[in-house]
Amino acid sequence: MKVSIITVCYNRKATIAQSIQSVLDQDYPNIEYIIIDGNSSDGTQAIIESYSDKITRYISEPDKGMYDAINKGLQLATGDIVGLMHSDDVFYDSTVVSKIVNGFNNIPETDAVYGDGIYVTNDTKEKIVRNRIGGAYNFEKIKSGWLPLHPTVYIKKEIIEKYGHYNLDFKIASDTEFLLRYLFKHKINIVYVKEYFVKMRMGGLSTDHKRFLQVLDEDYRIYKYHNLSAFRAVFLKKFSALQQYLK
Repeated sequence: MKVSIITVCYNRKATIAQSIQSVLDQDYPNIEYIIIDGNSSDGTQAIIESYSDKITRYISEPDKGMYDAINKGLQLATGDIVGLMHSDDVFYDSTVVSKIVNGFNNIPETDAVYGDGIYVTNDTKEKIVRNRIGGAYNFEKIKSGWLPLHPTVYIKKEIIEKYGHYNLDFKIASDTEFLLRYLFKHKINIVYVKEYFVKMRMGGLSTDHKRFLQVLDEDYRIYKYHNLSAFRAVFLKKFSALQQYLK
């Protein structure tokens, strides 16, 4: 299986090299690596270009935000399986993609897999502040606000072509709408791989505390859009997230 990994970025000079290197360090041999840059102006482009011989596709141009950039990457992806590596994040270790592919191979009818992740402080110490264990999949949990950790989700390309890309009506939580559409509306076959996939830095789009109210508003509208009990789902989703923080 070919695995397409998409990184989107804008002015991420401080972290982009680590994200790229974590993809290049994977021991799985058949990876298509796509980077979509939003026309960065801080030196990010120069760093990306220094890896040009190891990147499959690279585009740098203005976009309409992160999800528009992801959609550009999805249009370019030619792999059997597609996933994301955010520009602030890294793979947990060099064996993650191999474990993802094994997850698909172990159950042939699988449409998608997901795993676990950790959140670390956005500094050189990288102290673990949140442990995000996905747990075994249960459709009923979705109604109570549960969703797999977005950067750990890898989906077959044929399923993405069938059910569509990210909804640009949501600027900060379109990943929630995307996952609800796939898991709740279309009930794709998704399998939990009990392994850590990703290490995420706090301060990204969805973890920026300054955007908390905007995230709440979009989450509420998304759950309502999918005819779920929006207030209950959002409350339980946020309560569950608080429980994942380490003291």
